[in-house]
Amino acid sequence: MKRRSSKWFAKDDLRSFGHRSRAKQMGWNDSDFRRPVIAIVSTWNELNTCHTHFPERVADIKRGIIEAGGTPAEMPAMSLGEQLMKPSAMMFRNLLAMQTEEMLRAYPIDGAVLMGGCDKTTPGVLMGAISANLPCIYMPAGAMMRGHFRGQTLGSGTDVWKHWEERRAGKLSKKMWAMIEDGIARTPGTCMTMGTAATMMIAAEALGFSLPGASSIPAIDSQHRRLGRATGARAVELVLENLRPSDVLSRQSFANAAAAVCLCGGSTNAVIHLTALARRAGLQFSPSDFAAVSDKTPLLLNLKPSGEYVMEDFHRAGGIRALFYRARKHFYLRAKTVAGKTFGKCISADAESFDDNVIRPLKNPLQKSGGLRILSGTLAPDGCIIKISAMESRLLKHSGPAVVFENMKDLKARIDSPTLRANADSVLVLKNAGPKGGPGMPEWGQLPIPKKLAKIGVRDMVRISDARMSGTSYGACVLHIAPEAAADGPLSLVQDGDIIAMDVNRRRLDLEVAPAELARRRKAHQQKIAAVNAKNVNATNKNANAMHSANANENAANENANANATKYRGGYARLYVHHVLQANEGCDFDFASQRPGDTPEPDIF
Repeated sequence: MKRRSSKWFAKDDLRSFGHRSRAKQMGWNDSDFRRPVIAIVSTWNELNTCHTHFPERVADIKRGIIEAGGTPAEMPAMSLGEQLMKPSAMMFRNLLAMQTEEMLRAYPIDGAVLMGGCDKTTPGVLMGAISANLPCIYMPAGAMMRGHFRGQTLGSGTDVWKHWEERRAGKLSKKMWAMIEDGIARTPGTCMTMGTAATMMIAAEALGFSLPGASSIPAIDSQHRRLGRATGARAVELVLENLRPSDVLSRQSFANAAAAVCLCGGSTNAVIHLTALARRAGLQFSPSDFAAVSDKTPLLLNLKPSGEYVMEDFHRAGGIRALFYRARKHFYLRAKTVAGKTFGKCISADAESFDDNVIRPLKNPLQKSGGLRILSGTLAPDGCIIKISAMESRLLKHSGPAVVFENMKDLKARIDSPTLRANADSVLVLKNAGPKGGPGMPEWGQLPIPKKLAKIGVRDMVRISDARMSGTSYGACVLHIAPEAAADGPLSLVQDGDIIAMDVNRRRLDLEVAPAELARRRKAHQQKIAAVNAKNVNATNKNANAMHSANANENAANENANANATKYRGGYARLYVHHVLQANEGCDFDFASQRPGDTPEPDIF
């Protein structure tokens, strides 16, 4: 097979002379040009808290590539650190996907190792690599070790939310809060609860993108170093076999990934990411398909926030291969993987479970069906999602009056006011926190319990938004309302006191307001938006020079119909707001390639 990199290096002409001479400037020699060139796409920087061990792991991967006869090339990509990026790392997932795709395409790369872990890095690099369609393999970051607080095990996010509610209720001192801060994040690695990071690492393995057992190995375990070495070596073999994402991925692969998420009580974010990944692969796998898998898949992994353990315990109990083997009847065992063998062969009988409390037997699940539900109704015509494995069961069927917050600024200003008209039966509603409205669909969906209710012991209530929430979060939080408020969905019309009815078993979420009243509200809402848009159009025209006025008028006329979109008149934010799809479509860009390898190779040879 002719290697792709040979287009750069193999010819006896002036252009290839330049390529070789400049590579030699970096220390390459003639033998390096004859080997498969393997990119190591590293999503590391010094502000991504989960990936602090990546420089060491890159060295392990390089060792494996060289031993297998390849030439490694570390290629840093945008690092999406969930904790510190604003407004949300989700806003930049698509930018990482674009960067990964174009970087792999633009350089003399034959194959790639994709390094990710912190929530949006995994789908970001996978989306880009699927579109580029070069042989590639995913190397998960691994989870950090457990946290500690006064003899208790602390789990990322999950225990923070719980202790914060205690602090807001006046039951936890500042000193105790500081002790939790010092003890919860002790090592490199991602959240050790079943947050989005762990969920997507597991989903990537179930899709067939990593070596067997990769996703449950802790970041600082010596097995993780050996995994890096083996992953690098396998990347070279993938090039020699010419095994590409389009050869591996199928609807069965995505059904396997959905089943894995449900077995683990995984993050609601997985639904968005898997929808986007399927779209990049040119396959149909919607939130409804995910829901169908969830309905028949039990929750077996006893991990926070749906259970009591953390990832370190999961690894010691046998890890992901043990869970997959125990639940093998819920998978398509003939699905392909980058390991060069079927999914069934990757979870063979030597994958043993050692602790039935952590990995529950099929006959004794935490729940008989998956922890996620897709709802729809008059409030969410295109669907929404709720994680029932992490909420109080009394709220599965609930009806109550809405307490509405127009945006996050409004929520922060009023949520703890003693005059807030809310009780335990109220339904908290947050608008304008979706893909366009946030922008970037921040993790604001776990609305805090109003302080006056927290003080009297309320710890869960129905909360509704077009936002996401962290996979480490819990509560009766209805998320991903589509269409979102900023896209003129019914959510934009909700007012204080409106009755909202949720019936999870019937998969319904309804706004109980007469159609005529909703029509009146919609007309008034559209007039308000038109006024805001007109103001922004006038500002655009006023500030434009004469030579640019025609373009300004055209751009103003083409602006999205909602007020938030017109606020962003330049930069990546403008690109994002004007081209991002809704949650039920995966929040990818409308122009992103929908078939692997759809974008042409560089035409420079």
